[in-house]
Amino acid sequence: MTRISACRTFGALATLALLASTGPLAAQEAGSDAHSGKEGDRRPTGHLRIDPYIEANSIATWQISPGDDVVTYTQLAAGVDASLIGRNNGATVSLRYERTFAHQDEGVDTDSITGLARGFTTIVPNVLTFEAGGLANRTSVDANGRSIIAPLADADLSTHTYSAYAGPTLQTRAGNVDVSANYRIGYTRVDGPDFVTTGGQVADVFDESVSHSANVRAGIAPGHGLPVGVGVGAGFYQEDVTNLDQRVRDAYVRGDVTVPVSPTVALVGGIGVEDVEVSSRDALRDTNGAPVVGTDGRYVVDPSSPRVIAYEADGLIWDVGVVWRPSSRTQLQATFGHRYDSETFYGNFSWKPDRRSTFSVNVYDGVQGFGGRLNNALASLPVDFDVVRDPVTGEITGCANSLDGSGCIDGLLGSVRSSVFRGRGVLASYTHQAGRMTMGVGVGYDRRKFIGAPGTVLALADGIVDESLFVAANLDGPLGRGNFSITTYANWFESGATSLGDAFSVGASASYNERVWRGLSARAAIALNMLDAKAAPEELLTASALLGLRYDF
Repeated sequence: MTRISACRTFGALATLALLASTGPLAAQEAGSDAHSGKEGDRRPTGHLRIDPYIEANSIATWQISPGDDVVTYTQLAAGVDASLIGRNNGATVSLRYERTFAHQDEGVDTDSITGLARGFTTIVPNVLTFEAGGLANRTSVDANGRSIIAPLADADLSTHTYSAYAGPTLQTRAGNVDVSANYRIGYTRVDGPDFVTTGGQVADVFDESVSHSANVRAGIAPGHGLPVGVGVGAGFYQEDVTNLDQRVRDAYVRGDVTVPVSPTVALVGGIGVEDVEVSSRDALRDTNGAPVVGTDGRYVVDPSSPRVIAYEADGLIWDVGVVWRPSSRTQLQATFGHRYDSETFYGNFSWKPDRRSTFSVNVYDGVQGFGGRLNNALASLPVDFDVVRDPVTGEITGCANSLDGSGCIDGLLGSVRSSVFRGRGVLASYTHQAGRMTMGVGVGYDRRKFIGAPGTVLALADGIVDESLFVAANLDGPLGRGNFSITTYANWFESGATSLGDAFSVGASASYNERVWRGLSARAAIALNMLDAKAAPEELLTASALLGLRYDF
């Protein structure tokens, strides 16, 4: 029942990078062995790594279909990859800035910041920790709110997504009673040019949101005075979305019980009450009654309009489930219940067959906005991970490689509609190390049913269902005197608004780096990407090649 939110500015990325180089950062211990230095960690406890770099690259992009155009670019980039893995403190940061200069009129000069960060620090050992995380990435967005990772996207379509979260976590004991509490604040923003399409249609694109989450629980584990475990908890979540002043508010109180069945299996159940409400205001209207669109292509909210309820559910909630922990390397929790006035199912499974492999599955269900969903994904990232980037554009793609849990965020960026939604889905990932080689595979499905208040412009989105499915894989390791990497992805997007919003994209890339002298290395990469969208008369097929130099300090 816990929801985790995030911090107010993306400056957390820079903060984490600074702290990783000057002092201890750490990750929240709850629910993960990733930060404790136990067997299975890829890096030894106390490991500190800071790798700043600069790059100069020449890029050629050939639009094979439609048309037959070749555009060349010069790309300058600077970044840092840093990690600190300790028993009580840890963080991983990958931050990159790049500037791309087009040589022909058909191309567009662009600049972008991309990065991923997650870390925590221990304030009071075994009692109080503080964690934070952030994401910055660039995608291409169309009028259906569909977001597609595209190489060297046109500036008229390119958007930047920034998301970050931070907050403390308390875990302590009062006699036999375990007490836990946490608070999170989060911020997410989608920046772009003018989201009004050439036909005058308004693109339903998320702007920004601030979210708050607080949870507290007290409980007694089985065998401490009682044969079963009992607990009581409460939580509050609120997300405020600037698009038409949307607001999600959710508060609950519940009790739960844990019944051991065997040394490895327990039955769990809970019951309580919850009050969920989604509301918004209408758009400002002109003299003809038409909604007013701002210079950014989004509807302008009418602050004087009454707040209209779009969705509400209150009353009894319950769930039952099973927990299976046959060893420290295997854990399953599956829960079925009633929430949001309907059935709900969620759970997770993690398996580490050996210290060089990990497999995880996460099933989720919740009512929130785009920002809240992305904040939750960031908070679920492990602390020790390696970012997978497109070798040509430098953008974050697919899933982060980690032996400590799932790091997939790709499918979450598939739809950036502004409306609040009920989101259900599943994410699965597998990472394996063989010597110095690392392989990663991620698969995900995301279903979002949007909620819009009647009598407002958001009513057009009410009940629309967007579905996305993604598959991503990567392989990297040493080759000769250098290193190679291979990445591939496939994304399916189906829009409930119109079949013209449906799309399929697939791509693959390969790169090779070889050290030339000290920290200087030569780089070469090729990539092939295809986008088949029903709204377009022809599929878009592009090939790219890169030659460049990189210096690691």
